[in-house]
Amino acid sequence: MLLRHIARPLLASSFIYDGVQAARKPSEHVAAARTGSALATKALGAEPLSEKQVATLVRAHGIATATAGTLLALGKAPRASALALALLTLPLAAVNQPFTAPKDERPARTERFLRNLASVGAALIAGADLEGRPGLSWRVQQARAARAEVKAAKAD
Repeated sequence: MLLRHIARPLLASSFIYDGVQAARKPSEHVAAARTGSALATKALGAEPLSEKQVATLVRAHGIATATAGTLLALGKAPRASALALALLTLPLAAVNQPFTAPKDERPARTERFLRNLASVGAALIAGADLEGRPGLSWRVQQARAARAEVKAAKAD
């Protein structure tokens, strides 16, 4: 369908841009990533990551996001790449949540949080798109029905 060929690259464009920016200039994203990594390492009982490790993590996340966005835009493994984008965006939403932020940061963090949630939702919708083909649950139902027919035929 023509709509998919237009909508997927449009959706992917923001993921690609954000991913490339994070990979090229990780220092702009390190402060937020440091907060998220501190929460994760504390929950896991591990040592906090160094500045270099956080920058490497930001860069790797950016490369993964840009790669999945490019695959979605090109229509290569669109469901897998869309679901990967949704999973890659969830940590960003968690880090940008405004609920525990200082009052002066809340408007900006709320905007980023809502944008990340919208991106997750859009990626999930793109990931659920079956392109008119039957889904896994339908195929399982058909296989069970066929097996039941075979058993019934053998019983006769």
